[in-house]
Amino acid sequence: MGTGTDSAEVAEHGFRTPLEGVAAAAWNAAAAVPAPLRLISPTVPAEWVDYNGHMSESCYLLAFGDQSDAFFRFIGIDEAYRAAGHSLFTVQTMIFNLAEAHLGDRLNLSLQLLDADDRRLHIFHAMHNADSGELLATGEQMLVHVDLAAGRSAPMPPELHARVKAVLAAHAALPVPAQAGRNIAIRREPR
Repeated sequence: MGTGTDSAEVAEHGFRTPLEGVAAAAWNAAAAVPAPLRLISPTVPAEWVDYNGHMSESCYLLAFGDQSDAFFRFIGIDEAYRAAGHSLFTVQTMIFNLAEAHLGDRLNLSLQLLDADDRRLHIFHAMHNADSGELLATGEQMLVHVDLAAGRSAPMPPELHARVKAVLAAHAALPVPAQAGRNIAIRREPR
């Protein structure tokens, strides 16, 4: 997890994300939205490396989840937003592991907003080796805006939806990544 949180603290208080407790930055409607967003650049720590000597499959999702958390703060979702009764939940994830990451590798992550409506966000993560530029993995997620008290999806408040639409407009000219929208299947030759 790379945050300096020890296992006793995690056991006592639950899992913590690197940005937990960090307030969302104030939204500047006049500022250009980067396309794609580049929000975090972690280095592969020892606890992400498995018995095969490379980054464990679950840690690709962990890194993408940390980037989603950074994105939430970019658009205004933080602990205060959740305390007020709303959040974003992941309802679907697809990860393509394309190459190995190893201990000490610096990672460059990017996030592209592919689509959105008043309740859902379709985001796409890419992970590159910071030194070689090699594409290591991609992650695609569908997120839903939730009313925590009702326990169901709910429209985003207008100010959040406006921020999402600003990101979507900034990302509209980006090409759709090759891995986006795929499904899992064993492909067979017709008989």
